[in-house]
Amino acid sequence: MSVTIYHNPACGTSRNTLALIRNAGIEPVVIEYLRDPPERATLAELIAKAGLTVREAIRQKDTPYLELGLDDPGVTDGQLLEAMLAHPILINRPFVAAPEGVRLCRPSELVLDILPAPQRGAFTKEDGEQVIDEQGRRIDHG
Repeated sequence: MSVTIYHNPACGTSRNTLALIRNAGIEPVVIEYLRDPPERATLAELIAKAGLTVREAIRQKDTPYLELGLDDPGVTDGQLLEAMLAHPILINRPFVAAPEGVRLCRPSELVLDILPAPQRGAFTKEDGEQVIDEQGRRIDHG
């Protein structure tokens, strides 16, 4: 029942995702990818298993995305991966790998689709939004 989160402790979405994993009674492998970025093959595999393109997995906000010219449609997936490894802040977060699959957990509740265990109780995100009720069921806000 191994779950791995590529985590940025400064990111609220990443903190909420980690807390949801722990709310299921799972202590994941936590990789702080800014300090310990994944290997190129691992990053490419995470992106592919999440069903994303490399361009969809790159973070633009508060990164050197524009300064590096990565918005140019001629930049290849290989070049984007190299930029993400050279500047890990460009890796969108948090990626979570679990037995049921890989997700880029934006919003954090996407992690619920791949966790191998149910939520154990109520959960409220840092912004005050309750996403899990007292019985461990997902609250539908739609």
